Amino acid sequence: MVSLTRTRWECFYACNRFRKESWQCRHGVEGLTLQSPSNGRPVDLRTALTRRRVLQGILLTAAVPLGTSLLTGCGSGTPGQPAGDGSSNGRKVINFWSQQFEDWQSAWEKKHVAAFNASQKKFQVNLQIVPADAWAQKLKAAQAAGNGPDVYTISYGNIGSAVSTGALAPLNDLIKGQYLDDIDPSIAKFVSAKSSPSASLKQYAYPWLVEPSTVMFYRKDLFQAAGLDPDKPPTRWDQLPDIAAKLKKGNVYGLGTASVAADLSWSSWGLQQNAAGHYPVKTDWSSADPTIAPYQELANFYKSLYTSGGMPKQALSAYADGTPLGQGKLAMQITGSWFIGLLRQQFPKMEDKIAAAPMVSIDGDQTRPTATLGGWTLAIDAKSKVQEGAADFITYMLASGDDVMMDYFKASGWSKYATRTSIVKAIDADSSAQADPFRKLITDKIVKYGVPEATYPIDLSTDMATAIEKTMKGTSADQALATAKQQMNQYINNNKLVGTNTQSSVQSGS
Repeated sequence: MVSLTRTRWECFYACNRFRKESWQCRHGVEGLTLQSPSNGRPVDLRTALTRRRVLQGILLTAAVPLGTSLLTGCGSGTPGQPAGDGSSNGRKVINFWSQQFEDWQSAWEKKHVAAFNASQKKFQVNLQIVPADAWAQKLKAAQAAGNGPDVYTISYGNIGSAVSTGALAPLNDLIKGQYLDDIDPSIAKFVSAKSSPSASLKQYAYPWLVEPSTVMFYRKDLFQAAGLDPDKPPTRWDQLPDIAAKLKKGNVYGLGTASVAADLSWSSWGLQQNAAGHYPVKTDWSSADPTIAPYQELANFYKSLYTSGGMPKQALSAYADGTPLGQGKLAMQITGSWFIGLLRQQFPKMEDKIAAAPMVSIDGDQTRPTATLGGWTLAIDAKSKVQEGAADFITYMLASGDDVMMDYFKASGWSKYATRTSIVKAIDADSSAQADPFRKLITDKIVKYGVPEATYPIDLSTDMATAIEKTMKGTSADQALATAKQQMNQYINNNKLVGTNTQSSVQSGS
């Protein structure tokens, strides 16, 4: 047996990615250890991880043996050839890299890449699907060697840093204005940035979808059994601890939510905005102050949940994994909207028993944000030699007409949410979408009030999250947040972050 010391973020991912091999992860505010029970194989977890990678690891582990390559291709391109350099049957090659998501999404990508290739004779798109836990390292190495993709998937939270390094081509002169104008104005901000303080604001990616990070799912039948009205879920912070305690029966816990810094670092963003109306880091990244009263209330709210008696002391899963609710081990679970897809794929018999509601708000006002909107986009590499063709491909996949994207959202079971106003209208008019019990509620009551994810380095969010975790587990909020303030400002100074926020128009800082 070997031990590998990892960051909490990486270790918590590994616990889920390799859980069928009985890897053990011991985590706490002081440190953590990742242990292999058998051959001691090291795991390359050096890449930055996102909540989606946690979920992807859970979904992929069951289907793919450890060591099996998930790199797949579509077309005849040679992996590693310079971006946009070469031809296939007289066509210019466009290399498109996509992270590995759900199987249905990979099938959708392959289907429509093939359709684009058949629709014209000028370009040949070669698709490579790359495992999420290898993505960052592979992309970085390929770009450094001049072999990067022409088009690739990028999350909203990574656009700002990519623009600051000159990695992305602006789309304003590559994609027709009518297609850029179709992007929901609130989402358009997520993909907009300035390459320098004096530069004009431009769009650097085309948004694909959004997913709210925080939805309160609950068992209607267990609400009734506890004497609670399933049509009136809680709306205020101070209601939730008592309800969680009432729902605890035997081996079924009342509530599951984030309780370690790895999960809290991103899943608490919506509630940070709910409490204070902004993030603890200033918009210009000049300083941070997590010690103000609203954040103390937030830390103590999490503590009240943890000490309510209705919440397990050790989480039954990562925040991104809704399996415990599907298995009947929880009466309520706070997780992202992606749980709907998991519910329908793995626990279809439970669907009629489960309802969704907005997360509770500090004062019961559910027009205040409680969730951030994460998700994915397509971007063009600044060094691509086929930028116009890459833009044509993005337009075909995401921006023009309704058919391709409607096919995507139908395939998702309406568990993803549209970024184009025309697609929102098309979905609203679709009879199967109208009949979906989750879609309208999440669209109208959660997505509508969602806010962008924090764009500053995850280290700052982890300091804030560690303070919340320490408060949950006994440290005073004053003391924990004061330590976080010191650490956050030290990080800002050491890394010279002041004035480097390329998306200052997106982030709502203090």
